[in-house]
Amino acid sequence: MTLPNPAADASSPLGRRERMLLAAIAAVLALLLFGLRGGLQPQAPLEQLARRSPELPLALASGKPTVVEFYADWCEACRSMAPAMAALEGQHRGELNVVLLNVDNPRWSPEIDRYAVNGIPQLELFDRSGKAIGRSLGARSRPELASIMAALIEATPLPLLAGVGNLSPLSGGEAQGNTQGTDLVPPAQAGPRSHG
Repeated sequence: MTLPNPAADASSPLGRRERMLLAAIAAVLALLLFGLRGGLQPQAPLEQLARRSPELPLALASGKPTVVEFYADWCEACRSMAPAMAALEGQHRGELNVVLLNVDNPRWSPEIDRYAVNGIPQLELFDRSGKAIGRSLGARSRPELASIMAALIEATPLPLLAGVGNLSPLSGGEAQGNTQGTDLVPPAQAGPRSHG
């Protein structure tokens, strides 16, 4: 039978209990850090939509109507609209494309200029042939988004909502139509990144 040798334990800087305690503390800290960084939680709806968004040229050439949303990660209105947009995109998958373009990404600067994006969220609405037919400015509720998407899918007139209108083929994309007195092209002041 061997007796414990106190001299051997003294040569080890940490005893067995101390090593186990340090390992447990390290595991707890790792789990805490993992949890603070989002853990295994699913992505927020805005990020989900952005990740599965088709490329704009492909969407416009697909033969399906397309909704293009100009957004930013920091935009609270965009974030609040995202769950409804994600649910409707899932409901109409195969009938309609939803494309998200982040205004903070310099890659989309030509599109930001082309569609006169001066505030977000801004939806550009395209028919099955990829032709721009309307625009929606500002946050939308789920019923409003559903009526816009239904009109695109059914090729019927856009719903009569404030900030939603048709684009005129005669004036090079200037806003007109069912705007109820609302000018859909804001004056060229601050850019979309200023949110003002």
